[in-house]
Amino acid sequence: MAEDLFAAPGAPSGTYDASSIEVLEGLEPVRRRPGMYIGGTDERAFHHLAAEVLDNAMDEAVAGHANRIEIYLEPGNRLTIVDNGRGIPVDPHPKFPDKSALEVILSTLHSGGKFSGKAYATSGGLHGVGVSVVNALSSDTVVEVARDRQLYRQRFSRGQTLGPIEHLGGTPNRRGTSLAFTPDTEIFGPEMQFKPARLYKLARSKAYLFAGVEIRWRCDPSLISDDTPAEAVFQFPGGLADHLKEQLGTRECATAEFFKGTQDFPDGQGRVEWAIAWPLWSDGSYSWYCNTIPTPDGGTHEQGLRQALVRSIRAFGELVGNKKAKEIAPEDIMVGSELMLSVFIRDPQFQSQTKDRLSSPEATPLVEKAVRDHFDHYLTDRMERGKALLAYVIDRMDERLRRKQEREVKRKTATSARKLRLPGKLTDCSADAPKGTELFIVEGDSAGGSAKQARDRKTQAILPIRGKILNVASATSAKILANQEIADLSLALGCGTRKECDASQLRYERIIIMTDADVDGAHIATLLMTFFFQEMADIVRNGHLYLAQPPLYRLTVGAKSLYARDDAHRAEIEKTAFKGKKVDVSRFKGLGEMNPNQLKETTMDPATRGLLRITLPQEFEERAGVKDLVDRLMGNNPAHRFAFIQENAARLDEEVIDA
Repeated sequence: MAEDLFAAPGAPSGTYDASSIEVLEGLEPVRRRPGMYIGGTDERAFHHLAAEVLDNAMDEAVAGHANRIEIYLEPGNRLTIVDNGRGIPVDPHPKFPDKSALEVILSTLHSGGKFSGKAYATSGGLHGVGVSVVNALSSDTVVEVARDRQLYRQRFSRGQTLGPIEHLGGTPNRRGTSLAFTPDTEIFGPEMQFKPARLYKLARSKAYLFAGVEIRWRCDPSLISDDTPAEAVFQFPGGLADHLKEQLGTRECATAEFFKGTQDFPDGQGRVEWAIAWPLWSDGSYSWYCNTIPTPDGGTHEQGLRQALVRSIRAFGELVGNKKAKEIAPEDIMVGSELMLSVFIRDPQFQSQTKDRLSSPEATPLVEKAVRDHFDHYLTDRMERGKALLAYVIDRMDERLRRKQEREVKRKTATSARKLRLPGKLTDCSADAPKGTELFIVEGDSAGGSAKQARDRKTQAILPIRGKILNVASATSAKILANQEIADLSLALGCGTRKECDASQLRYERIIIMTDADVDGAHIATLLMTFFFQEMADIVRNGHLYLAQPPLYRLTVGAKSLYARDDAHRAEIEKTAFKGKKVDVSRFKGLGEMNPNQLKETTMDPATRGLLRITLPQEFEERAGVKDLVDRLMGNNPAHRFAFIQENAARLDEEVIDA
């Protein structure tokens, strides 16, 4: 007999007929599947309840009907949000005459005053589910409404109405809505609690988004375990610009004035506000909003801003004759920036009820047109400011291309399954692991030859460089990429550069700069230290970089010879070790003049040599000071070097006289 492929195997576990189909009514779908409405039951979803209620109050403010919002967190996980807007309507609803409009809004999905656009031109609430979801997921909800100088109240629990609306009498000095709720432990568990710091930050960010609102924050002191204030009042007339100014603090930026503005869209379609800065030392941060709702995943308004910035900066580059500007990508101007963008549009579309990403297609051209007009003016109104920002963006572009090139090299290496080809000038050590190994960067082939004979072949590698390397502090990224000496050095170290620099991939435990003990040698060492500071800061910060201390003089009396690093050291030796004796002094013209035994004894043998470790401050402020010094002394402006010499020449003369 042929097998019935469509028959259920074995005995049925139960029948599946019409009685198996459940119909969830009222707010039961929210309680059964909270993830569909607030994204889950974790801490983020838990605090989303507060955001839903606060967003309703903000909609009243943006519509021009409220100018004050109060938020109060009290023991028992109870949160109250109050506004002085119009108040939720309390009269009977036309479709449900036995219920007030307040009860319909709190207990029915997809009910509210934001569908037609008549009550709110723009709003964060769209689907009529926000406050009803909060009600469904709360064990106790109390709403008070002050309208027409009368006060009303209604209570709910887990989405169920506990009784009819109550008329509490007259209230001549009050208007608006107060909603107090306690999230249900059956949904979120008994351990989940509102975080005062998180609510404080939420309230503060909302105040920045609409300059016409004052938000008052209060929290019972017993709930605070950090430095969050128990009371605060937020009002920011400058909007996002105030927020960005506070966020930047004293950090130095590519341009002194950040790019800010606001613009109404044509035909009353809404408006956009933005504030952008380009700090020199920052990983960047982005804040996107639509109708005061955070959209952390960006969306179409973000796309409009990206297009405006990149097209405008490319056009400016073409205007000033920079041929590289046409290669600028959006990430070159966006990455590392501190950016805030807020749009208000009608009937926005989001990808989900939690509104993490805006998907309204009309937002892109509206934002692009509004922002680009202002950015074009920002760049050309003061050409020096525009050129400074262009140089900053070009540098980012070069860095991006550098990273791309390094990734391609890594991919090729992985594909070919063989080690990266090392530079031909490198004489490597035989040890496989980095521990205990050293790379000597030496000046010239002659010194390199002596160093190769003087080294310990197991642990010491030699890389000769030719003369003075490129000054990276005053060179473009393109020049740095094209420089062969720097390419060889980067390849030998194997740890990448700038943001791609990974100290854990360094092929040697110590990197030792070994140059002649004269002025030219000091100059070369300074150029190399500048390279490491700018291109491989983590190598310096982690203590891998050293300066060798080769001698400048050999002092001999009879069969005894001593070595001096400089004139001061020579004078000290003559005064102490050879006091009153005739000293035969010979000066080394360079490392290449020293025989291998002398070089090993004085400079390379760990048992007899001396090394200076180069370090970098961990603190941001100190690192910024170091960067400023490097920029002044190694940058393009010789006047800064001249000023430094004038400031320090007298002190140097005193030290020489003392010596």
